[in-house]
Amino acid sequence: MYSFNSRIRYSETDTNAELTIESLINYFQDCSTFHTQDGPASMEYLKKNGLAWVLNSWQIEIKRLPKLCEEVIIGTVPYEIRGYFGLRNFFMDTVSGERLAVANSEWTLFNFEKGVPAKITPEIIEAYPVDERLDMEYLSRKIALPKDVSPVAADEIVVREHHLDTNNHVNNGQYVRMALGRLDNESIKISRIRAEYRKQARLGDILYPDVYKSLQNDRMSYTINLKDADGGSVCKVEFIAQ
Repeated sequence: MYSFNSRIRYSETDTNAELTIESLINYFQDCSTFHTQDGPASMEYLKKNGLAWVLNSWQIEIKRLPKLCEEVIIGTVPYEIRGYFGLRNFFMDTVSGERLAVANSEWTLFNFEKGVPAKITPEIIEAYPVDERLDMEYLSRKIALPKDVSPVAADEIVVREHHLDTNNHVNNGQYVRMALGRLDNESIKISRIRAEYRKQARLGDILYPDVYKSLQNDRMSYTINLKDADGGSVCKVEFIAQ
């Protein structure tokens, strides 16, 4: 397990002085980056070998979003490394031990020079000692679009420089931010997020969102399918309301 402590900043909060969804995901992504940089398989090592971790899916369960100035602990637990894949949990807790959010994620090690998945190296195995996975409900990484609901087309999105990460692709968290921005009710309290990443979007690409609203176990579900110009799914994001 790897963890670091932080305090919720004003720049990370919404109009209710609560941590935003985007900032929660940023904390999880920063945690994995810190973990990577502290081990032998750093970003410099990966770049030298033409490698990068590509996120396949998120599942984030939110119990409570922390308030402005609240002190928190952010951690990650790699629990399985095999073949080309890495599976890891994330969590955010209060300093008193209250679990605020927990997440599961699936990653693929990719060789961008050859354009194929890459087998995990001994340095990577050394960098990420595995532990027991965290207690949460584990759902499929595949997101099915509702069949009995007609989607509503939302405003298209042009990929700008601020959407990109160091791999010159749209950052994983930015897809979730784009999807959130296509909901017409900003007051929705979200208890679960799932994201399925299908393709990489780059600078100048245009994404076309379809928004599906449905009832799932007495809770509202919002599924946003971010499509490319050919109609293929680039990323699907599902939000479950509290």
